Amino acid sequence: MIPAATHSGISPVDALFTSTSAVCVTGLIVKNTPVDFTQFGKTVILVLIQIGGLGYMSMATFIALLAGKKIGISERILLKESLNIASYQGIVRFIKGMLFFVLTAESAGAIFLYLRFHYGYHLEVPFYQAIFHSVSAFNNAGFSLFEGRLISFSSDSTVNLVIMSLIFLGGIGFTVVYDLCGRFTGKERSLMLHTRLVLMTSGLLIIVGAVLFYLGERHYLLSRSPLTGGETALVTLFSSVTARTAGFNTVDYSLLQHSTLFLTMVLMFIGASPGSTGGGIKTSTFSVVVLHVWSVIRGKSDTVAFNRTIPVDLVSKALAVMSLSVMFVSAMTFAVVHIEHSQFLKTLFEVVSAFATVGLSTGDGGVLSYCATFSDLSKSIIILTMFAGRLGPLTLFMSLIEQEQQRVRYAEGRVMIG
Repeated sequence: MIPAATHSGISPVDALFTSTSAVCVTGLIVKNTPVDFTQFGKTVILVLIQIGGLGYMSMATFIALLAGKKIGISERILLKESLNIASYQGIVRFIKGMLFFVLTAESAGAIFLYLRFHYGYHLEVPFYQAIFHSVSAFNNAGFSLFEGRLISFSSDSTVNLVIMSLIFLGGIGFTVVYDLCGRFTGKERSLMLHTRLVLMTSGLLIIVGAVLFYLGERHYLLSRSPLTGGETALVTLFSSVTARTAGFNTVDYSLLQHSTLFLTMVLMFIGASPGSTGGGIKTSTFSVVVLHVWSVIRGKSDTVAFNRTIPVDLVSKALAVMSLSVMFVSAMTFAVVHIEHSQFLKTLFEVVSAFATVGLSTGDGGVLSYCATFSDLSKSIIILTMFAGRLGPLTLFMSLIEQEQQRVRYAEGRVMIG
């Protein structure tokens, strides 16, 4: 809200919305980022994206390490919980590796984008735009300094491939990256179950999502565009990858068919992987639920993945996360539709996008998100949704409800299911 951050001022609700969208790496906008914000305002957004993507505990640790301070046992335990890793042993080494990976990926992405922006499009400030989009892509934020985000780059293979690579690297989770590095350097004999499950699920979702996007739009949006066959494949692949909580778009989502919007909502809802910069219920949660359902259908008592039994408590947690997420999204959608009398499908798409911290939107008819037309009350609901999505529904409800230790176990009772 500092006057130097915007050209013509900003309301408190819109300022809070923009700040939340940046910290929660969502990308929904109620102000035109390249037009309404000054260079200082854009930099504030950029810093918030970086802090929000990596987590405040990770950023605090980075600063402490740079200052030469030692990390105590209490800080290690907090880092273990915030990064969702199994042990706090070797946590400092993990953080250092994480910092190196982040800086390397974002720097490489910025260099490639700068070369393309400078020599291919002759932009006014290509270096700053390259840094901004590299950080935004790696942190799965979706904020852009171009009106219409990346629609004007829909046929540019270099920009698309760089952005997709950054989205994928930021979204698979630092634990997976660390495990892959250990495997390739020979420090680890085999990949963890978590890594294998995340990579398999992520790959399948990207491929299946791209194929279904093409099938849904081949006679509609894609047939009306002047894109070549290769460019069409690039658009469909990018649309599948960006739905994994990134928020960039190379097509106008207001022109998509209802079936394609529903497909995108499913991909957004599943989201990225644990310990990453992305949101959603996470790929591992989704895969555990699917594997559990498959086990129930086959009459098996254990949930198995890659010849390993997944503990019952993890299965229960995955089911709880999915159930709470569905209920929360449904409640928020009902509230907004009731207040705004808005279109149900567009509102549901907006709420899912906010909850999964994606940032894709059917739009307000211009360059802003659909929620830009909402009242302050509905914008506040979207703010809460973004916060809950970034924090995690299970974490949020557990923090609000007092935990009780089970001292009594009751006799079993049978309930008819199905």
